[in-house]
Amino acid sequence: MGQNRIPAGRRAAVVMGLRTPFVKAGTEFKDLSAVDLGAAVVNELVVRSGIAPKEFDSVIFGQVVPSVNVTLIGREMVLRSQLPRSVQANTVARACATSIQAATDAASQIALGNSDVAIAGGAESISDAPIFATRTLAQTLVELSKAKTVPDRLKILSTLRPKDFTPVPPALKEPTTGLTMGESAEQMAQKNGISRESQDRLAYESHRRAAAAWEAGKFDAEVMHVAVPPKYERVAAKDNIVRKDTTVEALSQLRPVFDKRYGSITAGNASPLTDGAAAVIVMAEEKAKALGLKPLGYIKSWAYAALDPKDQLLQGPAYAAPIALDRAGLKLQDLDLVDMHEAFAAQVLSNLKAFASKDFAEKELGRKEPLGEVDPAKLNVNGGSIAIGHPFAATGARMITQTLRELERRNGHTAMLTVCAAGALGAVLVLERD
Repeated sequence: MGQNRIPAGRRAAVVMGLRTPFVKAGTEFKDLSAVDLGAAVVNELVVRSGIAPKEFDSVIFGQVVPSVNVTLIGREMVLRSQLPRSVQANTVARACATSIQAATDAASQIALGNSDVAIAGGAESISDAPIFATRTLAQTLVELSKAKTVPDRLKILSTLRPKDFTPVPPALKEPTTGLTMGESAEQMAQKNGISRESQDRLAYESHRRAAAAWEAGKFDAEVMHVAVPPKYERVAAKDNIVRKDTTVEALSQLRPVFDKRYGSITAGNASPLTDGAAAVIVMAEEKAKALGLKPLGYIKSWAYAALDPKDQLLQGPAYAAPIALDRAGLKLQDLDLVDMHEAFAAQVLSNLKAFASKDFAEKELGRKEPLGEVDPAKLNVNGGSIAIGHPFAATGARMITQTLRELERRNGHTAMLTVCAAGALGAVLVLERD
């Protein structure tokens, strides 16, 4: 796995973060593209920050499910905002860790002295996912465009069959394994002895804690309101997936999705398909001081891991976490908060089990001692992706803002974020407050 060395240099401060509500695909944001959602967040973030647009020098933004109309969403965030056209921009993608990648890229550029003020984030619209033509139809249409006579066109069209018109959705399976992420998570649950009951309980806690956070007003400052098309008469103000009235008993009644006979993963203990966008402002520490801004916190360290997809696809955080903590000079027990992306409850529980396993530490990491057990009172204290939702490219930025604000409320000092991702990738980020 790559070591992802962090450049020695200036400290990267997170001065503000913002997101849209996260909503179930096909609901409030079904008429908005990822670009629409991302531009809304970027514009509102700039306004709320009070930072003059001329101070920004870069935008790093991502989208996992690509648009056929917009291939460089990063640049579009500049062109569709009040930022100067001279602001540099690029597009990144690391599956579910995309906006973690955006944030660490920003931190790297700041450390190297190549950037002072950056916006990092991501947006996703599963409602607007592209539908492709079959290869046969696509090739036929190309040939059709070259035909010069009507008989030639008719001859080309006559080769098509009804099956050739079948729409092709974005790929859901790992190319190397032929398995969906859910099927891979199901394998992890079985291999690691993760029970259905423990998954449902984690899902319940995610909903309970997210609902409590909303009721306490904890998300009010970090979630913007979005006018809903086409008439723009309604406003989306809150996440619409959180279920404060769910119970472990209700979750236990749901049927398995990926292994209908022996499986344990259901729609209730997995993150739903979600639309939304999120972004953070990452700035050189001295620049923040010069502008009179008080950072929410700082990016202290990070690490990425890459595994064989044929093994445990979503176990990347268990490999990256020790490296990120070593770089930060911290132990697991030193952390005030741990926020783990909940792609599936089974994946979270599998990684937690690996954290605490001496056998895993020795055989997989070459370490004498395991990372340790995570205190449940410190884990996903305001809910996670199962309840809040998971717009692939936006989740990391949501987690950064949500965690730093909670650290502030608790007067805490350090936190660790973990994200598993398609392709057997993992990302871990350590944050700190002064």
